[in-house]
Amino acid sequence: MSEAVTRKVRVRAEPRHHPERSRPGAWFFSYTIHIENEGDEAVQLLSRHWIISDGFGQVHHVRGPGVVGEQPIIRPGDHFVYTSACPLPTAMGQMEGTFEMLLLDGGGRFDATIAPFALSDPAAEN
Repeated sequence: MSEAVTRKVRVRAEPRHHPERSRPGAWFFSYTIHIENEGDEAVQLLSRHWIISDGFGQVHHVRGPGVVGEQPIIRPGDHFVYTSACPLPTAMGQMEGTFEMLLLDGGGRFDATIAPFALSDPAAEN
C-alpha cells in the first residue's frame, strides 16, 4: 500500500496480485485507488500519468484523460474510489505517478502524487 498527500488531496493505492489470472510471463495485478479531498475547495481529476516498471527494468508511461472513463469532481470531505488492473511480464514491478487535478474555485491545476507501490506475486518472493 502507498499513500501521499498533495495540496490536501490524499491518494492511497492498494495493490493485489491475482494468481488465478496469472501465469509465467503474464502476471496480473489490480489496484484500488482512494482519492480523498481534505481541502476546502472542490477538485476535478483531469488526467493520469502512470510510470510502470517491471522486473526486467523496463519502464512504461501511461497517460490519458481521467480514470476508468471518468473525470470525477471530488468535493471537500468527499472521496472517489476506483479499481483498475495492470498486467506485467514479470512477477514483480512497481507503479507510481500523478493525477492532474483542477481546483474548481479558480485556483489552477496541480499534480497530485501517487506514491510508489509494489506489484508482487508473493510466491515469487520466496
